[in-house]
Amino acid sequence: MTGKIKKLVMEKGFGFIQGNDNKDVFFHHSCVNNQQFDDLVEGQVVEYTIDEDGSAQKGPRAASVTPVK
Repeated sequence: MTGKIKKLVMEKGFGFIQGNDNKDVFFHHSCVNNQQFDDLVEGQVVEYTIDEDGSAQKGPRAASVTPVK
């Protein structure tokens, strides 16, 4: 799946991706691949997978996030 980073909360280490379906997906800094979380920018295109584990979450959560070059 692909989308754009909608919002980053740098001081807390998480952000949200707006998917191509216009749904927001939460992501934690620990799931970012090939780039440091601090180097991400809002509007940046990323590929991501959804965590299908679904443990008492408020919404979809990314299992991995990879910036598109």
